[in-house]
Amino acid sequence: MIIGVFIFADPVFCGNPIILVSSNPNAVGRDYANSINAELDGHALTVVFTENLGQVAIEVSISGGGEVETSSLYTPSGVIIYIPYSGSYIVTFTLSNGDEYYGEFEIID
Repeated sequence: MIIGVFIFADPVFCGNPIILVSSNPNAVGRDYANSINAELDGHALTVVFTENLGQVAIEVSISGGGEVETSSLYTPSGVIIYIPYSGSYIVTFTLSNGDEYYGEFEIID
């Protein structure tokens, strides 16, 4: 259960960066992973898109399976997703062209 999702336009980072990788490392074309900045600060996942990638779907799921939060927004912008429970999670970003990027993170109380 996610308590809040906040959308903003100005990047504010103060947490630990989440390394994003392509779901299809053999894909031909531009790698947009550097255009998606994701950081974790406590229970807050902050995501900033540094360029216009069109509409991007964001899914946060538990590493063992089970969806926690799904949202979609137009870029460039940002979002803060509050995750109330500790555990291991995966965040997946799906671009409008079908490219997917994901990162794993852990919340410890």
